[in-house]
Amino acid sequence: MPNNITKIENASYVVTMDSERRIVADGSIVIDGSRITQVGKASDLAHVSADTVVDARGMVVTPGFVNGHMHISYAHAVRGLFPDDLGADYLPNVFRLQAAMTPEDEYSTSLLAITELLKYGTTTFIDPGTTANLDVCLEAYRQAGCRIVVGWNVSDRPNPLNLPVYETDDAIRMTQDVIARYHGALDGLVSAWAMPFSSEFCSSDLLTATHAIGESTGTRSTLHFNNGGRWIQHCQQEYGCNPTEYLDRCGVLTPSMTLAHCLGIGDAEARLIAERGAAVVMCPTAAVKGGARMTHQGLLPELLEYGAVVGLGTDAGNNSNLLETLRSVFLAAVLYKDGRGDVGIIPSETALELGTIGGAAALGMDDIIGSVEPGKAADLVLFDTRRSEWAALHNPVNSLVYNADGRSVHTVLVNGRIVVENHRPLFVDEAELVAEVQKSGDALLERAAVKFDSRWPIV
Repeated sequence: MPNNITKIENASYVVTMDSERRIVADGSIVIDGSRITQVGKASDLAHVSADTVVDARGMVVTPGFVNGHMHISYAHAVRGLFPDDLGADYLPNVFRLQAAMTPEDEYSTSLLAITELLKYGTTTFIDPGTTANLDVCLEAYRQAGCRIVVGWNVSDRPNPLNLPVYETDDAIRMTQDVIARYHGALDGLVSAWAMPFSSEFCSSDLLTATHAIGESTGTRSTLHFNNGGRWIQHCQQEYGCNPTEYLDRCGVLTPSMTLAHCLGIGDAEARLIAERGAAVVMCPTAAVKGGARMTHQGLLPELLEYGAVVGLGTDAGNNSNLLETLRSVFLAAVLYKDGRGDVGIIPSETALELGTIGGAAALGMDDIIGSVEPGKAADLVLFDTRRSEWAALHNPVNSLVYNADGRSVHTVLVNGRIVVENHRPLFVDEAELVAEVQKSGDALLERAAVKFDSRWPIV
């Protein structure tokens, strides 16, 4: 049976993110099945017939956004629960609640998180290892049609976060099993990576072994790399080096490693990361809400200057409290201008790269996603510029980064499939799902005996 031909026609602008960073005014895109076959002027492609035609008049078309660090399975059930100043008690409460979730809870919260991501233009994301019921959630991934990276967080050192502590051999075996079982699932939309939780709570043997599994199976590794004073001091005293050098000594600072957060590093560490070819995913939405002093603790301009591969994430919906990758793009563009007093730092074009082609490269997927060009997967976002936040439109990149947001996402395609149309997800009844997650969240808090009252009276 021949593939369905889809044509996105007469877009105001197609922001291709190709190697020349072309922006095609009055453009059209032709898709054969799941792949883009032609991109060009609408007049040049007017002769192409299609089974499905999407009217893109008044739209700006971009590649699907890439979120390189986003815990989807637990946050929505308790979103907005925690006070701002919970501090060190935050993560222990998070993982205590997660441990009390049922498979049904994880399915509904995952599906709602994916719904929000897709509605606001994120088509590919990493769920970094905190989903306990992957078999159940695989149905949510199938239903939504998203492109997702999964895995299993493993740790073999005692920790204050309520993370399970496994025997090293068991943790290695779990990593092997999750990659063997899920990598390439759902016709390749699901990838599975090695996911040791962090260098602080994993032995060097576990870091080395899990990374080797990822490399030997042709996939990747990711870990939380958010370095506080305690871990920095421990590395200096115990190993005589900084945390990044420690990763290098363990043999895991390679082009198949993606470091999430990457806060608390020095200039020499940024250089080393770039030299080794490891990728970085920074989460400015979580950093600013958590008071992490990102413009000082996160050397994003330096990493880019030294040639590191960098993408963006948002972290969990009960940490940053939002999932929209475009918010991280905006923050990347403005935070360092303010923090460093230099308006030339991270221009809008660079920020947009971080959320699209740069994010794809940080996941090792820039050969299939991240730009709008022939041969790439048809992961596309259509922004409706007839909304007030887009007017007046002269420079689509500036408008997209500085004044637009996910509310103007009109249509989203993943792998050639339309999953959002006219601002509405086509794969789920969103209102019913929201009600279900509300019910699950109420029951979860009661079951886990966790309570944080509003500071203002609710009468």
